[in-house]
Amino acid sequence: MKRLTGAAIAVALVPGAMASAQDLDELTLQLKWVTQAQFAGYYVAKDEGFYEEAGLDVTMRPGGPDIAPTQVLAGGGADVVVEWMPAALAARERGLPLVNIAQPFAESGMMLTCLEETGVESPDDFPGRTLGVWFFGNEYPFLSWMSQLEIPTDGGEEGVEVLKQGFNVDPLLQGQADCISTMTYNEYWQIIDAGISEDQLVTFKYEDRGVATLEDGLYVTEETLAEDGMKDALARFVAASMRGWDWAEENPDAAAEIVLENDATGAQTEKHQKRMMREIAKLTEGSDGSLDPEAFQRTVDTLLAGGSDPVITEDPGDAAWTHEITDMALE
Repeated sequence: MKRLTGAAIAVALVPGAMASAQDLDELTLQLKWVTQAQFAGYYVAKDEGFYEEAGLDVTMRPGGPDIAPTQVLAGGGADVVVEWMPAALAARERGLPLVNIAQPFAESGMMLTCLEETGVESPDDFPGRTLGVWFFGNEYPFLSWMSQLEIPTDGGEEGVEVLKQGFNVDPLLQGQADCISTMTYNEYWQIIDAGISEDQLVTFKYEDRGVATLEDGLYVTEETLAEDGMKDALARFVAASMRGWDWAEENPDAAAEIVLENDATGAQTEKHQKRMMREIAKLTEGSDGSLDPEAFQRTVDTLLAGGSDPVITEDPGDAAWTHEITDMALE
């Protein structure tokens, strides 16, 4: 794939000069989660001046357990959000006209992680078990997977007991669940840091199971796309963001340091963020920001396969995404 470079950022600036504050177009980006290397490309783009070079003044708002990016967008609190496609398509079907304008993450990092001592070796061992699942829109891929496996999620010997998992690994460490939801770049390593070795764990990556759904895409509303000059601003934003992701992939430790500098809570550690950045780079590697239509359709098909309770009930079609912004960014 063609990768973005600084030359791909088309802005009407005097060569070699930075735009003055009054010349910058303002954009607000709502992140899906707290400040961490999951969003390193955006923090790099801001701190390294890529957004400013693109004529943009970008405000980034961290997320958290009580923040739903789609609701922030619906309420006018952001211009662009980072969101997983299942939540975005579900919100679109409920009436919020979201459009995917770029897809920096080419692969999914979601998986179920189980303690080997529980005896879970394959999905055939799931029935009768308790599985920790994130909600707030993160449950959609799991529910679709269980539906495809024809495993009920309401308990019983033939089904699984779903434990509404907090955004931590406590249910596994405290023996409340046989398996829990983890990301390859975050919670999995929290388990390791708690003293459990990798050979004591069994993992099921959604990507390997053919049920992975797209994560961490950039979404706006149809109304935003229709605003005068917004497509141009969004193209510059995507170009500068992908430039930030390229830089982060090439300089993972430095990118992690930039993330730490932006963590106002002081909760993140250098070890965890540097490790996370290396795992995140595996998910963004090779992406130029363009959405893969086949990956989109796989996501839709997975979400439709929800049996009596599908995540979405109709294929949203091409209206749910566009290549126009990434095409402009790549010019």
